[in-house]
Amino acid sequence: MTPHATPESQEQADIIIVGAGLSGLVAAAEALDAGRSVLLLDQENEANLGAQAWWSFGGLFLIDSPEQRRLGIRDSVELARSDWFASAGFDRDTDFWGRQWAEAYLDFAGGEKRAWLRERGVGFFPVVGWAERGGSTASGHGNSVPRFHITWGTGPGLVHPFASRLRQGIAEGRAKYRPRHRVTELVTHDGRVGGVRGELLAPDISPRGVTSNRDVIGAFEFAAGAVIVASGGIGGNHALVRAQWPAHLPAAPENMLSGVPAHVDGLMLGVTERAGAALINGDRMWHYTEGITNHSPVWPMHGIRILPGPSSLWLDATGRRMPPPALPGFDTLGTLEQILQTGYDHSWFVLTQRIIEKEFALSGSEQNPDLTGKSVRELLTQRLGKGAPGPVQAFIDNGVDFAHADDLDALIGKMQQLTDAPLDGNAVRDAVRERDLAYGNKFTKDLQLAAIRDARHYLGDKLIRVAPPHRLLDPAAGPLYAVKLHVLTRKSLGGIQTDLQGRAIAADGSVVEGLYTAGEASGFGGGGVHGYRALEGTFVGGCIFSGRAAGRAAAAATG
Repeated sequence: MTPHATPESQEQADIIIVGAGLSGLVAAAEALDAGRSVLLLDQENEANLGAQAWWSFGGLFLIDSPEQRRLGIRDSVELARSDWFASAGFDRDTDFWGRQWAEAYLDFAGGEKRAWLRERGVGFFPVVGWAERGGSTASGHGNSVPRFHITWGTGPGLVHPFASRLRQGIAEGRAKYRPRHRVTELVTHDGRVGGVRGELLAPDISPRGVTSNRDVIGAFEFAAGAVIVASGGIGGNHALVRAQWPAHLPAAPENMLSGVPAHVDGLMLGVTERAGAALINGDRMWHYTEGITNHSPVWPMHGIRILPGPSSLWLDATGRRMPPPALPGFDTLGTLEQILQTGYDHSWFVLTQRIIEKEFALSGSEQNPDLTGKSVRELLTQRLGKGAPGPVQAFIDNGVDFAHADDLDALIGKMQQLTDAPLDGNAVRDAVRERDLAYGNKFTKDLQLAAIRDARHYLGDKLIRVAPPHRLLDPAAGPLYAVKLHVLTRKSLGGIQTDLQGRAIAADGSVVEGLYTAGEASGFGGGGVHGYRALEGTFVGGCIFSGRAAGRAAAAATG
């Protein structure tokens, strides 16, 4: 407690939830539906309700959905289970609960998940995306089929029904929401968590995502029958990311962009550990390799991820073509390892106007105004019209990582101006020439070309995602582009160990009574439901599933 700070008069609720992101909102909604009173605390202001999920693309992992079947995609829980466990690579004693959560999540994704969300007003874009495709064998990492279902309304559309339920609870007098309340301690009595203490932060009217002040003006202590920690991960805290960097990878890049706001600081993880919960798998994390510097940053080191189609030529910092699985959109962490092995912290896409128009999408609700705004007219104009989508064009015009030219030599010159690395122009020329030679025949040994042709057998990719194969130096496809790509921090794959009810587990395997966790703080369930690698669409979905479980269990325990 800060000197001279006076505690707020004690409030009580059946359940206290720490963190007003998606998992916290889902937990609150479930608790309210069960008739419990809820006190929701968050260190940020009300503008940040929904936290990271609000900024997301809203992609959801579903299995054998109507959207898949309409597009001719044959999927099953059995196939998805094979993909998940091959990607996860569970190999630790502490993976016991992660495995259990994975099985439960797969049943949810192949069962009631879609209907449950539809009941709450969540709709889906009809074209299913094929994200994180793998790039090795059937027994390796990746999605065997398209499973990435985009929420109609993106992240805000996913947050809305649960935020609305909270507001309804407030109106009914059964929910209270206290922004600018930073929890610093979980209160324990006789081995049971029964409340929280913390610091009251000064009011701050900063817009969503902007770093807020940390001026302490008071203190608080609240009591409850149970506490749910839903405080997120560590992606905005680069010091913590570096401290937990995976030992099996080369050293962390000297420079990284942030894919999440600064308030994603991981501080509640330490608070929860001090209350007796076990933190596991901190060295498992998910960072993207296609980050670009935001031309209009909201938070420090603000980066945006390119969601690439499969056609861009991927070069390392020196200009040499990266081998599979380093194909755009195939294997995020495999590509990260290859980039770091070069000793440099960036890589390059080389592509054409035809590719950038068809294949470049940007992650984030604010980068997809057509989907976020649920505008069919704008969507048709942006996705099927001529020219790059408006947000992509803004990066072409204003982004510091973009270069374009009418010929390859001029492009290489501009690339060399954007980097301190020894970019070998001849290596770039050779990579482009060899790639173009592969397009002259219906047969190929080039795995990227084979993957492009395979992707275009899928109607969804052919319509809006994958450009017809062509030579990079085809004048009709130009001009040429180069995009400098940075490592972009994003998700923690480890966290607080939990059982299937979301109850926190201590290092000795016992339950920490009264304490529940959900979302990224719990590694999206169990302290690491993804293992070493994730399948796209499982992050916001993991927030929903783990938040639902914790909310229901805490409600049952406090009834």
